[in-house]
Amino acid sequence: MRVLLVEDDALLGQAVQLGLSDRDFSVCWVRTGGAAVSELKHNEYDVMILDLGLPDLDGSRVLSSSRKRGVMIPILVLTAREQVHDKIAHLDAGADDYLTKPFDMNELAARLRALCRRQLGQASAAITVGPIMLNTSTRDVRVADEPVSLSRREFELLKTLMSAPERVLSRDRLETAVFQGENEIESNALEVHVSNLRRKLGHKEWIETIRGIGYRLKCNS
Repeated sequence: MRVLLVEDDALLGQAVQLGLSDRDFSVCWVRTGGAAVSELKHNEYDVMILDLGLPDLDGSRVLSSSRKRGVMIPILVLTAREQVHDKIAHLDAGADDYLTKPFDMNELAARLRALCRRQLGQASAAITVGPIMLNTSTRDVRVADEPVSLSRREFELLKTLMSAPERVLSRDRLETAVFQGENEIESNALEVHVSNLRRKLGHKEWIETIRGIGYRLKCNS
């Protein structure tokens, strides 16, 4: 899960970045509203954590301008402003969740996972496609109720494919999910992970190669 963290406080920003990274999130941390706007224009994220008291423009303006430009990712406001009228105003302005400081890191991570599940239309942390079950919270994977051990990249690849079964997903989308912003990616790296995932699932035909486009998961039967 790619997270855009917008927080000007150096100690808190570093703590959140490290805490979420330890929980398997990929975090890009910026300290100004202008940098957040730029990131949203040029890069893809699954969710944004937005502080309100930013040095250049208030987080409220980042929120409202993002929604006016059609930014649809979930936005969690993380702030010291705890008045009820602040919560109401920002939720009505387009925020998907509102968490006040100080906070528990495990709660923040759980809220982010819930927001992303909701974005994908999933009510539960468990995703099931045919005989495959994947839990985004515990990171367990089972095939016909038998546990399957996957690397982080294999897990992200399978999760992305399972989020849109029977749909062809492009190489770009899958590489973004698997490599999460890494700069140097070998040309055949995605194929290697697809091959390893096919082997571990035990059914090579479940992941179909669409030549020149990408891959499709087809194991509903």
